[in-house]
Amino acid sequence: MIQYNPKDWITFIFRFHKSDTFRQLIPMMIFIGLYAGGIAYLELEYWSLSENSHVKNLTLMHTTVGFVLSLLLAYRTNTAYDRWWEGRKLWGGLVNNSRNLALKLSTYLKEENDRTYFRKVIPAYSSVLSKHLLNEEVSQMLFEGLDLEIDHHKHRPNQVAKMLFQKVNDLYKSGKITGDQCYLINAELQSFTDICGACERIKNTPIPYSYSSFIKKFIFFFVMTLPFGFVFSLGYYVIPVVIFIFYVLASLELIAEEIEDPFGGDANDLPMTKIASNIKKHVEEIL
Repeated sequence: MIQYNPKDWITFIFRFHKSDTFRQLIPMMIFIGLYAGGIAYLELEYWSLSENSHVKNLTLMHTTVGFVLSLLLAYRTNTAYDRWWEGRKLWGGLVNNSRNLALKLSTYLKEENDRTYFRKVIPAYSSVLSKHLLNEEVSQMLFEGLDLEIDHHKHRPNQVAKMLFQKVNDLYKSGKITGDQCYLINAELQSFTDICGACERIKNTPIPYSYSSFIKKFIFFFVMTLPFGFVFSLGYYVIPVVIFIFYVLASLELIAEEIEDPFGGDANDLPMTKIASNIKKHVEEIL
């Protein structure tokens, strides 16, 4: 995720980050500019249409459907941001629950080998979950010093969660923790799987295809019809105007596409690897 100073206006205006929508839209903006110039030439030079032509009235259509398009884009952007923010809250919950579990176990457990086990496995869950959401392989280095094996053909976070539950059960049976203590840490243990399921719901349930496809088509045809009516009032200045309108509308759709899946590798996606490393650092400090 990009770290920045929200108060630095100059940097925002004149700096073009590699994830900026302007870079991605340059080819299409060039095409739109050539298209608008071609329409302007045909209407002004080749066909020599007068200002009394009915083509000029196409601007009435843009006024009407432009309002509808703005509502659709606002809803699209808000929906995508809600998915991004929900993902961040879930990972924030994982951080807090990992800390709480480590704090309780640091009080309950007296033997060093038991504390070492949880010191390694609790952070391992967040690392495995991040790689699971990124569809990456889990490195055996995550479990250095522990005899743990992950079956890559099965649900990997569930395997780590099962190890945690199994260890707690063994501690209870051996009398190292009481039934009340086992009950008190059950909420944190159960929350790991709840968070995993919620993250999978976001990742595996994209915005419906028909909705996303309709907005893209709407933007395309809206922009492609702009030059026909605007040429009479703007002349060849219609070229930069149409390019700018396309840039604004298409950028909103691109931004929504990027943040609707917060568990990817895009510049503005959640820094799951960094969050997992912070969990590891905090748990090791506690235990």
